[in-house]
Amino acid sequence: MPESGASLIGDIGATSARFALVQPDGAITGTRVHELNDHASLRHGIEAYLREAAPPARPVQAVLAVASPVTGDQITLTNHPWTFSVEALRQHFGLRRLRVVNDFAANAAAIPRLGVDDRVQIGGGAPDDEGPIGVIGPGTGLGISALARSATGAMIIAGEGGHVTMSAATDQESAILAVMRRRYDHVSAERLLSGPGLVNLYNTLCELAAVPAASYTADQITSPSIWDADPRTREATAIFCAMLGTAAGNLALTLGARGGIYIAGGIVPRIAAFFAQSEFRSRFEAKGRLRGYLAAIPTYLIIRPLPALLGAAALLDEWR
Repeated sequence: MPESGASLIGDIGATSARFALVQPDGAITGTRVHELNDHASLRHGIEAYLREAAPPARPVQAVLAVASPVTGDQITLTNHPWTFSVEALRQHFGLRRLRVVNDFAANAAAIPRLGVDDRVQIGGGAPDDEGPIGVIGPGTGLGISALARSATGAMIIAGEGGHVTMSAATDQESAILAVMRRRYDHVSAERLLSGPGLVNLYNTLCELAAVPAASYTADQITSPSIWDADPRTREATAIFCAMLGTAAGNLALTLGARGGIYIAGGIVPRIAAFFAQSEFRSRFEAKGRLRGYLAAIPTYLIIRPLPALLGAAALLDEWR
């Protein structure tokens, strides 16, 4: 296959891998979603994508965002067994350049490119255009990142904040965490603020009430069609939103995120109306003497599909 003017981008989570091509004019084309369990490895997933997308020529550069720390050549996804060498992958596909970043680094890179229709503000005032921005997003895991701005440009901060120790803000949450501490050696924020976390919340509420738990998925727990039949699914969803507010407020204080906090990930957009009326925002601001400080900080829900691909495309510009 001859070389192409298009570049490959990818967003590889713990459940799905999203791939696309970025054309020389910056247009993102050929977006496809693959389930990780359908492929033996990332290499096989990319090969399948390129067969489907059938570009007229092979890409010679790529940016891949992965749900994992990126600390060297060898990458292993945090919540999936895929593992790969960055250099071996580059050589296999004959890429001149391959950059691998944390998936929430790519979400942070997308923030400056979001349009007014790509986000919904939930509380707070106007952003400080020079202030740091925080990004937090529940999906199969919990991603956290930041964007710091200066006179020389924006700097992306990729962290693993989803694995900080989760704290309780109510007696009920303390009881939930006490049960979960008997189950896990470390109860991180991700243990509650993620798809599996929703299942943990629901199961724990049932355990505390001494009633049998149904084998619900996260999608079912957040489905209004099930809430009437099993009110603990709605309760779990409400607690999830409230605890996400606590975590987002912690992030805002830690960063001094006067530029705003953005909610990414696949879960919250599916319950956007419920989320907007939940305790998320009140819990975000519930930081005692710093309530006024947080009240001014806007929180946004990203509703644009696949923002990490937009961020991966933005990172390609650094090679121009």
